[in-house]
Amino acid sequence: MQPPEKPCNETGRLQALRALKILDSSHEERFDRVTRMAKQMFAVPITSVTLIDENRQWFKSSQGLDILETPRDISFCGHAINQEDLFIVADTLKDERFFDNPFVIGAPHVRFYAGYPLKLRPGIFLGTLCILDTKPRIFSDAEKCLLNDFGAMIEQEIRSMQWATFDELTMIYSRRGFFTLAEHTHKLCVRKSMSIAFIFFDLDAFKPINDTYGHQQGDSVLVQFAEALQQSFRESDIIGRLGGDEFIVMLSDTDITEVNSLLNKFTQTVHRLNLDKPYLIKFSSGVSYFTCVDNLLLDDMIEQADVAMYHQKASKKVTR
Repeated sequence: MQPPEKPCNETGRLQALRALKILDSSHEERFDRVTRMAKQMFAVPITSVTLIDENRQWFKSSQGLDILETPRDISFCGHAINQEDLFIVADTLKDERFFDNPFVIGAPHVRFYAGYPLKLRPGIFLGTLCILDTKPRIFSDAEKCLLNDFGAMIEQEIRSMQWATFDELTMIYSRRGFFTLAEHTHKLCVRKSMSIAFIFFDLDAFKPINDTYGHQQGDSVLVQFAEALQQSFRESDIIGRLGGDEFIVMLSDTDITEVNSLLNKFTQTVHRLNLDKPYLIKFSSGVSYFTCVDNLLLDDMIEQADVAMYHQKASKKVTR
């Protein structure tokens, strides 16, 4: 048996999955409807909407299964999320990756698998809509199109959940999404005695850009600022827009030297953005860093970064 490899962007993928707060949630008719239809249309005994967590696959919706989850290292869907197209195994007994898989040699005796990778956004695959059969089969082009259609329906439902946690303009975490994921990361850092840092950002002189060049250009500045944050910080860092022109980054398991290095990298990225503009994108930032977070509240740590940012902004006004 060949365990599935983890995607190169596994940290970001898990962050996106957990921010949706869909894991271990109740069954929902909007997902069950699709798995029922797929089971009937493909005439298979098993269909499921499967989400790939860190060490398990969890079934958001399933037909023909009486379990809620299985280990990730024996999953078919763990393989499927490593590609963009349908993942099809026509006969598991003739495939060296699966011929001795526990689900093949034992119940439910899977001989055929087809999975549609569920994409949240480019490069981020959360799981699959999959169908399984107890006998091998050839999947026709018409059946492939049908599975693609069913998969797109599931993706649409998941994306409708995403808007609650992502900022629609910049496509980074919204205030709600950031705090949802930050709370999870805070608990992890307490449990593993890891450090936490926050960097609070506020754009300087943003209103004159809106007033002079229009709100469309102002929106473009916010989008570019968010993209610069994503380019400069690590995949494991949590980046959010708290509202208006306020942004925040949460970094875990790092030291203050690296925090400052990443902040400097971001500053240089913004400098390059300003080279071809009739205005300057300027910002103030504040850092709070904690090596031990056992007795610290999330809100208090963020407030310290916010206060540091305002001190920097105030110092700029004094020096003018």
